[in-house]
Amino acid sequence: MPLVLLIFRKPNPLFYSIEKVFASLMGGLQIGFSVQSQYMPFYNASLYDMARNLAFARKSKADIYHVTGDVHYIVLALPKRKTILTIHDSVFIRESRGLKRVFFKWIFLKLPVKKCRFVTTISEKSKNEIVQFTGCDPAKVVVIPNPVNAHIYYRAQQFHADSPALLFIGSTPNKNLDRIIPALAGIPCTLEIVGRIPQEHLLLLQKYHIRFRQFRELSENEMADRYAACDMVIFPSLYEGFGLPILEGQKAGRPVLTSNISPMKEVAGAGACLVDP
Repeated sequence: MPLVLLIFRKPNPLFYSIEKVFASLMGGLQIGFSVQSQYMPFYNASLYDMARNLAFARKSKADIYHVTGDVHYIVLALPKRKTILTIHDSVFIRESRGLKRVFFKWIFLKLPVKKCRFVTTISEKSKNEIVQFTGCDPAKVVVIPNPVNAHIYYRAQQFHADSPALLFIGSTPNKNLDRIIPALAGIPCTLEIVGRIPQEHLLLLQKYHIRFRQFRELSENEMADRYAACDMVIFPSLYEGFGLPILEGQKAGRPVLTSNISPMKEVAGAGACLVDP
């Protein structure tokens, strides 16, 4: 039976969306294949650590290698004809400048795309950006949308109009929390934040007297419970490769508020309130 090796970044309790996506896929991948997971031993903190990750990956033996995201440069240590690379988005290019941007563009995008057989990504928007930044043949990039967490369930409940619970997921700048907080000023509600809350956002929450609860390192089942317990999912992101919380909120049967820009508006379809982020 052919061996598929899924190659992941070093586990980090603050960033786990890639791992969640592939955990949902694992059952289907195991039909006709033997599937193993391999985690890099080091973060991308320095060139030295990246080189040690490359040396570690070079020792791997498999029939198919699939670099699952983030550590795109690992492709450089693997045989091209056996390697698939998943690129979730290009935010690391868009948010960098100068020499840092050049480094990210070549080491995390252009060279990895050139040195693998196929690239998968999660939306047409991400595909267009990959082609734009690398100049690769569009036929090399295959769009496979993200799967929805199988644990998410619908539970009927009355909308608490007097003080709704608003579920917000994420902590990176593109999630737009610094604009959400002042927008909620004076509105009786509880902002339920899943993820790390930076100090500047804590100060904003205090300044605008926003009632909030924080949740961190939730399991799949715990995350499903948060969707079921909330009154609304708010996801007015400035940039996404896909926007999985939109689909998860819809699956849970909760109203969803998201951005009127791509790919969020395509992911949401007619099942969300679209706003200018």
